[in-house]
Amino acid sequence: MLIYLTVDNQGVLKTMAKPNLILVGPANEKPTVAGNNPNGRKGNDEYREREHLLPSEVEQLIAGAKDGRWGHRDATMIRLAYHHGLRAAEVVSLAWTQINLDEGVISVKRVKGSKSGDHPLLGEELRALRRLRRENPHSQWVFVTERGAPFTTDGFSAMVRRAGERAELKLKVHPHMLRHACGYKLANDGKDTRSLQAYLGHKNIQNTVRYTELAPNRFKDFWR
Repeated sequence: MLIYLTVDNQGVLKTMAKPNLILVGPANEKPTVAGNNPNGRKGNDEYREREHLLPSEVEQLIAGAKDGRWGHRDATMIRLAYHHGLRAAEVVSLAWTQINLDEGVISVKRVKGSKSGDHPLLGEELRALRRLRRENPHSQWVFVTERGAPFTTDGFSAMVRRAGERAELKLKVHPHMLRHACGYKLANDGKDTRSLQAYLGHKNIQNTVRYTELAPNRFKDFWR
């Protein structure tokens, strides 16, 4: 039972009891990610082992994509997202005007305020893209559905998830893991942080440093 103060019409201060009122905490209090959610949901660490794929897992994912109905298209989407650190929105909005098959260059248009730039295309990427162009010679978009419409980010996410299931990956795969996989791989290959920052389009270098912090080759000579 709660007691509160009130003033009557004559200005006299009185106390009143409200037996049905319940004391609650502030509305802006949020449960922490450590796992004390009153609704029973565990913290993110309980669900995610890591947020990037290893190079071998990316290859497994690509193989899983190839087993699908539109295997060549799906595998090419995954490979480009991985090699160029593309976000889902950057993959699905990729237009043929951004691809120079003669020069072997892709113009990456970044989203979320990141810096755009040109990347060289690998031989296997060029071969895959030329095949896609032959299959859809009049399309504005590089990656289209069977109806000829551009992909959506949800459609790309669903495709990646299905490829992960076919590949029997233990992790629950989502598209942004490919961007993280790119940063992890290049950092582990010894690429300097500034170059990696420019490649991924990060405005803040602190977003790039996390990949060098993950790279295990930092410690490879510690016991020699």
